[in-house]
Amino acid sequence: MHHSSREGRLGAALVEAADTLSETFDTVAYLRRLSDHCVALLDASAAGFMLIEGGETVSFGVSSRQQELAMDLLEVQHHGGPCLESYGSGEPVPPVAIRAAHASSRWPDFTERALRYDIGSTFAVPLRRNGTPLGALNVFAPEPAHPSPAPEDGTALLLAQTLADAAALGLANHRVFTQYRTLTSQLQEALSSRVRIEQAKGMLAERRRTGMDEAFIALRRYARSHRLPIDEVAKDVIAGTEDASELGREHPGPA
Repeated sequence: MHHSSREGRLGAALVEAADTLSETFDTVAYLRRLSDHCVALLDASAAGFMLIEGGETVSFGVSSRQQELAMDLLEVQHHGGPCLESYGSGEPVPPVAIRAAHASSRWPDFTERALRYDIGSTFAVPLRRNGTPLGALNVFAPEPAHPSPAPEDGTALLLAQTLADAAALGLANHRVFTQYRTLTSQLQEALSSRVRIEQAKGMLAERRRTGMDEAFIALRRYARSHRLPIDEVAKDVIAGTEDASELGREHPGPA
């Protein structure tokens, strides 16, 4: 890939990595798109993200290119592999020749499966945010065309780590966005509930010709005796489906 083209692709990938503040956000689709950028940037066979939480794999996101290959090579790592090693150490796993790793019995299940797909080498970088490990990005490269390829200068590892860092930031931002959206919804519902209760108190006080405090006590007592949320009783009063006289028939007792 031409240098300027690579810079343009990296810029597009970073912009896309930041675009996570949406109600329709889909984690798997998001990681797939970033994996596609990784494959294009590094001329790799395939790439994929493994998200890990509490020591358990919770999600995969793999490149569209050779999707089956990438998914298989991520799933086979339950007994060990570059993803788990990078996640555990919090450090990148530099490019490893698959044949050499297989010969030394490093990640035997993984390397055996990788050889079936004619993968020549692999490396992984950690997905982390503020020191918290979230998973890893694994890149799979084909067998080299030449017997003695040029030495690795670290560019591929740096590019992959840049994408992984951007993905970690995007995922963390989406989590915060979701938490605040949920909190806002809860606060809005609490406010709406309070407004309904106040409205029901006023309507009940007017119908029964009592004070607001007496109306609230009647609402609360009725809700407790019928094991109903007071907001539900308030809705019925407002809708006119709960007769005010019914709420006045409760036996007096502790409010």
